[in-house]
Amino acid sequence: FVLDGRPVMLATSYLPYALVEGSAITQADTGPGGTYARLADLGHGPVRFREEIRGRLPTAEEAATLGMSPERPVLKMCRTAFDAHQRVVEVNEMTLDSASYVLDYEFDA
Repeated sequence: FVLDGRPVMLATSYLPYALVEGSAITQADTGPGGTYARLADLGHGPVRFREEIRGRLPTAEEAATLGMSPERPVLKMCRTAFDAHQRVVEVNEMTLDSASYVLDYEFDA
Protein backbone atom coordinates (compact mmCIF):
# COMPACT_ATOMS: atom_id res chain seq x y z
CA PHE A 1 0.00 0.00 0.00
CA VAL A 2 1.30 3.44 -0.95
CA LEU A 3 0.69 6.85 0.68
CA ASP A 4 1.97 10.02 -0.99
CA GLY A 5 4.06 7.90 -3.36
CA ARG A 6 5.78 5.96 -0.55
CA PRO A 7 5.09 2.36 0.53
CA VAL A 8 3.62 2.25 4.06
CA MET A 9 2.38 -1.34 4.29
CA LEU A 10 3.39 -4.76 3.07
CA ALA A 11 0.59 -7.33 2.99
CA THR A 12 0.23 -10.98 2.06
CA SER A 13 -3.06 -12.91 2.12
CA TYR A 14 -3.39 -16.66 2.48
CA LEU A 15 -6.66 -18.34 1.47
CA PRO A 16 -7.70 -22.02 1.41
CA TYR A 17 -6.87 -23.15 -2.11
CA ALA A 18 -9.67 -25.71 -2.17
CA LEU A 19 -12.12 -22.87 -1.52
CA VAL A 20 -10.81 -20.37 -4.09
CA GLU A 21 -9.46 -22.65 -6.83
CA GLY A 22 -10.65 -21.47 -10.27
CA SER A 23 -12.26 -18.29 -8.90
CA ALA A 24 -11.43 -14.64 -9.61
CA ILE A 25 -9.58 -14.53 -6.27
CA THR A 26 -6.68 -16.34 -7.93
CA GLN A 27 -6.33 -13.53 -10.51
CA ALA A 28 -4.09 -10.46 -10.09
CA ASP A 29 -7.22 -8.26 -10.31
CA THR A 30 -9.98 -9.85 -8.24
CA GLY A 31 -12.56 -7.35 -9.54
CA PRO A 32 -14.81 -4.81 -7.78
CA GLY A 33 -14.91 -5.20 -4.02
CA GLY A 34 -11.71 -7.23 -3.90
CA THR A 35 -11.09 -10.50 -2.13
CA TYR A 36 -13.91 -10.18 0.41
CA ALA A 37 -16.49 -9.57 -2.33
CA ARG A 38 -15.23 -12.64 -4.18
CA LEU A 39 -15.41 -14.72 -1.00
CA ALA A 40 -19.03 -13.54 -0.62
CA ASP A 41 -19.69 -14.59 -4.24
CA LEU A 42 -18.48 -18.07 -3.24
CA GLY A 43 -20.83 -18.11 -0.23
CA HIS A 44 -18.00 -17.58 2.27
CA GLY A 45 -18.03 -13.85 2.95
CA PRO A 46 -16.28 -12.93 6.19
CA VAL A 47 -18.58 -12.28 9.14
CA ARG A 48 -15.96 -12.08 11.89
CA PHE A 49 -12.33 -11.02 12.13
CA ARG A 50 -9.63 -11.53 14.72
CA GLU A 51 -6.53 -9.33 14.75
CA GLU A 52 -3.26 -9.82 16.55
CA ILE A 53 -1.01 -6.75 16.63
CA ARG A 54 2.52 -6.40 17.92
CA GLY A 55 5.29 -3.87 17.55
CA ARG A 56 8.87 -4.72 16.62
CA LEU A 57 11.83 -3.37 14.70
CA PRO A 58 11.71 -4.05 10.96
CA THR A 59 13.92 -6.54 9.21
CA ALA A 60 16.50 -5.00 6.90
CA GLU A 61 14.36 -6.02 3.90
CA GLU A 62 11.18 -4.51 5.39
CA ALA A 63 12.97 -1.23 6.22
CA ALA A 64 14.39 -1.03 2.70
CA THR A 65 11.08 -1.84 1.01
CA LEU A 66 9.16 0.63 3.17
CA GLY A 67 11.89 3.27 2.77
CA MET A 68 12.18 3.79 6.50
CA SER A 69 14.86 3.83 9.17
CA PRO A 70 15.61 0.40 10.66
CA GLU A 71 15.36 2.06 14.10
CA ARG A 72 11.67 2.99 13.63
CA PRO A 73 9.27 0.24 14.74
CA VAL A 74 6.78 -1.46 12.48
CA LEU A 75 3.42 -2.85 13.51
CA LYS A 76 2.95 -6.49 12.61
CA MET A 77 -0.74 -7.32 12.21
CA CYS A 78 -2.20 -10.73 11.53
CA ARG A 79 -5.90 -10.63 10.60
CA THR A 80 -7.89 -13.86 10.44
CA ALA A 81 -11.26 -13.77 8.62
CA PHE A 82 -14.01 -16.29 9.42
CA ASP A 83 -17.18 -17.10 7.47
CA ALA A 84 -20.62 -17.77 9.01
CA HIS A 85 -19.63 -21.39 9.69
CA GLN A 86 -16.52 -20.20 11.59
CA ARG A 87 -14.27 -21.50 8.81
CA VAL A 88 -11.05 -19.54 8.35
CA VAL A 89 -11.31 -18.03 4.86
CA GLU A 90 -8.28 -15.72 4.92
CA VAL A 91 -5.18 -14.98 6.95
CA ASN A 92 -3.66 -11.60 6.09
CA GLU A 93 -0.20 -10.74 7.39
CA MET A 94 0.58 -7.03 7.30
CA THR A 95 3.68 -5.03 8.16
CA LEU A 96 2.85 -1.36 8.77
CA ASP A 97 5.19 1.62 9.04
CA SER A 98 4.30 2.78 12.56
CA ALA A 99 4.70 6.46 11.61
CA SER A 100 1.95 6.19 8.98
CA TYR A 101 -0.87 4.55 10.95
CA VAL A 102 -3.17 5.19 13.87
CA LEU A 103 -4.99 2.08 15.07
CA ASP A 104 -8.33 3.18 16.51
CA TYR A 105 -10.58 0.57 18.13
CA GLU A 106 -13.86 0.79 19.98
CA PHE A 107 -15.26 -2.03 22.12
CA ASP A 108 -18.47 -2.59 24.04
CA ALA A 109 -17.94 -3.21 27.76
